[in-house]
Amino acid sequence: MTPLVLDTTAIKRATTPERVLTTVRDALIAHAHGRTTVPPPLHLQFPDADGDCHVKVGWVTDTPDFTVKIATGFYRNPAAGLPTNHGLVCVVSARTGQIRAILDDQGLLTAWRTAAAGALATHAMARPDAATLAVFGTGEQARLQVEWLAKLRPIDTVLVHGRSQDKTGSLCEAFNALGLDARPAMADEAAAADMVITTTPATGPVLQAGDVRAGAHVTGIGTDMPHKNELPPALFARAALIATDDHQQCLDHGDFGHAVRAGATTDTSDTPVGLLLERPVERPDDAITVADLTGVGALDAALASAVLAELAP
Repeated sequence: MTPLVLDTTAIKRATTPERVLTTVRDALIAHAHGRTTVPPPLHLQFPDADGDCHVKVGWVTDTPDFTVKIATGFYRNPAAGLPTNHGLVCVVSARTGQIRAILDDQGLLTAWRTAAAGALATHAMARPDAATLAVFGTGEQARLQVEWLAKLRPIDTVLVHGRSQDKTGSLCEAFNALGLDARPAMADEAAAADMVITTTPATGPVLQAGDVRAGAHVTGIGTDMPHKNELPPALFARAALIATDDHQQCLDHGDFGHAVRAGATTDTSDTPVGLLLERPVERPDDAITVADLTGVGALDAALASAVLAELAP
């Protein structure tokens, strides 16, 4: 059987943000209940090129396909006019072992499932009346996190903190064009928002724990390799509720793991984020909540299968 090769045009035609959100939500819940198979991811670093690569495998129990995904991030690419992220997803039959399709998605499905997971976790864990959102980072993922969270709840103000003044201004203009009230902010002001999402490849904390206000929620999505770190351990010490997308991954190379090794929290203090998506989260109005998301292969499998079902039923 010759596998299909599908490009980004076909993939975009096959789905919508709403379908991605539903698929990722269901996959996170399945993962929280142990209905997935997710081996540890493989990581490669390319220091001379400021790049990294993840290889992730995942399967949702009793579904017809599993996936093997390659996702790369080379952070000097924009200076050369190239996208930061690339990748592809190989969809394999879980019944025959035959390769059904190659999704030449250029990293698109990774970006979508990351945006969906971050938006879902932030919406579920933030106060119902939380309306001020801060995003750290100015790349594609920063844009997607804000846009997709805005599909789930009203957002009054968007604060953008980035290293580049030009990129920060451009992202604010893009948000304003969508009807969101966005403006640049310093790190301490951004950290004091009702909701905070960090979307950077940073190797050290991008905010100070003391700047996060009581009642706030923080989602970190950039720490997907052992050398990366966005959230300070002291923030986890202040948190009344900590959620992880995958307990073992977050211990190994997430911000949660950094906090555990620093003695700021224990290795049993987290709750699977999928469980928090099933029912309203009980939280005092003055509690700080934190989500650490490292990216789960089962989400890639679920989303790739959903796309393929539309294109090759």
